[in-house]
Amino acid sequence: MSKMFQLSCESTVDLPYSYISGRGISVLFYTYSIGDQVYEDDMFRDPAALEQFYHFISEGNLPSTSQINTFRYTEYFRELLEKGDVLHIAFGSGMTPSINNAREAAAQVQKEFPDRKIIVLDSYASCGGYGLLVDDAADRWEAGQSIDEVAAWVEENCKKIYHQFYATDLKHFRRGGRVSGPTAAIGTVLGICPTMCLDDVGKIYAYGKARGKKAAVKELMRVLEENVRDGSDYDGKCFINHSHCPEDAQVVLEQFKAFIPKATFRVEEIGTIIASHTGPGTVAVFFWSDHDRPGRKD
Repeated sequence: MSKMFQLSCESTVDLPYSYISGRGISVLFYTYSIGDQVYEDDMFRDPAALEQFYHFISEGNLPSTSQINTFRYTEYFRELLEKGDVLHIAFGSGMTPSINNAREAAAQVQKEFPDRKIIVLDSYASCGGYGLLVDDAADRWEAGQSIDEVAAWVEENCKKIYHQFYATDLKHFRRGGRVSGPTAAIGTVLGICPTMCLDDVGKIYAYGKARGKKAAVKELMRVLEENVRDGSDYDGKCFINHSHCPEDAQVVLEQFKAFIPKATFRVEEIGTIIASHTGPGTVAVFFWSDHDRPGRKD
């Protein structure tokens, strides 16, 4: 069926650009910096870009990221609105305040196109969970649903995607304030893997400390079994992302497949923007539940 509007997202969906663009979805790219040099979030277009990124980290050159500013959003939205109505699903506000700039830009550009509609929605999501939300929204877009129908579906369901992950390289989470300095130091020595999730407003919540990867995977399985929609009969999508540790992701994939064999799986790398804050050694899983993610318990 014909698509009645343009669906748009940001590069932190952590899906390959070839896949996103192949579905006709527009993308606005984040950037990261090493010193004074700025690099675009590549979305796996250049196979060498991710290796270069991890080489920077191995050399002690830690990347930094920043918001997308209002000017860039304005230029991007103007180009899309010239073609028709726009539904933009933004990177979650729990991870970045960029959506405030997106909404300001949308309001400005709307004045230039009074006969067009632009909707900016908060995904409350990150990484593969953000990708899963956009991908399922695209299914509805391709089926011919209107911009208002797809927007209503996103708003109703965006918090029903569970985001669970564990980390093995704690210095990056320490740098971002997710774990304390002493916890990171002791955890590295003892092989502690913090287990983390996104809460109901899309913020990272470190809630447990698994002793080793096997225990961390066991925790991922527990959360899956207790929360996945339809239990072992789940036939939706399940995305798994990892930061430079494909063997660890494969272990999770095999265990998840054993419990939800009807699911459709994608395994992808974590992109450079999210990996700037996780470093290597993080495995994350994303799946649909029939209820919203819980809030913090502390």
